Amino acid sequence: MRVLLTTTSYQDTPGAHHQALEDSGFSVVHGRGPLNEAQMLALVEEHGGFDGVLNGDDEITAKVIDAALAAPTPLKVIARYGIGLDSVDVAHATANKIPVLFTPGVNHTTVAEHAFGLMVGLAKHFKMHLREVEAGNWPRHTGTELAGKTLGVIGMGRVGQEVIKRGAAFGMPAMAHDLHWNEDFAKQYQVQKADSAEQVLAQADVISLHMNLTDKNRGFINTATIAQMKDTAILVNTARGGLVNEEDIAQACKSGALGGYGADVVNVEPLKPPHPYLGVDNIMLTPHIASRTIESVGRQAMRATQNLVNCLSGNPDFIQANTF
Repeated sequence: MRVLLTTTSYQDTPGAHHQALEDSGFSVVHGRGPLNEAQMLALVEEHGGFDGVLNGDDEITAKVIDAALAAPTPLKVIARYGIGLDSVDVAHATANKIPVLFTPGVNHTTVAEHAFGLMVGLAKHFKMHLREVEAGNWPRHTGTELAGKTLGVIGMGRVGQEVIKRGAAFGMPAMAHDLHWNEDFAKQYQVQKADSAEQVLAQADVISLHMNLTDKNRGFINTATIAQMKDTAILVNTARGGLVNEEDIAQACKSGALGGYGADVVNVEPLKPPHPYLGVDNIMLTPHIASRTIESVGRQAMRATQNLVNCLSGNPDFIQANTF
């Protein structure tokens, strides 16, 4: 068996997952993702295809899938390192009976911690203060407390729930919107149920996005939806960059229409200057590392490895996102 491994945090973080992959006996080709469609096609052609791929945010498009299926070693499985599937053409994989595997339940704690780090940083003006102190200056701009502020969560899945738990510790009443409402959790943490995502935008002081990216919600945060928000609102996005219109976010932060934006994701990664976010003091960015901790990488990498190895070996212990 020959497999392609592209995710960098898997490769760069020590842990038992390396031994597990080695013990499989598979031949491993290493790439450094995220890879675009052209780069994926080149690897398929260069190596004559792969039985499986263990991928991060690489572009697994219909064209890549077709090329991989037509290769001398045809593709049998796509094992996603993570939970987001927007970089994979799942419908095309399903039509061709290719299992798409993923790793739910392994990184919600660390992503929620990261989201709160961004909230605190924006509320206290960390970006500007850190830069100025490093330059030998001593400015003191007054921040704001999170305590007592309404925390709005759009997408109350595993990560959204962990954010709400941390908000409770900060004394932040919560409201949320989700298509699949968890009534038991909502009662336990006294979460107000919003009828729509727009209601969360209009009423919350701090908003955290935890939505899957789809064609329907791409660019959901834009000039029109920002106009519904408080001009003091803090918006945090540890989900997907495509959920927001980047030009509109930057303009709103500069004009005072939005209190601040904290993100771990951009629409095209890695970020390439010039970019509208750069140089804006109330925009805080991190390079898609919200789930990258020693603990979470170990969990996620081991689950992704087990998914890949077990699926190719005929062991039913794997987590499949698509059905056919």
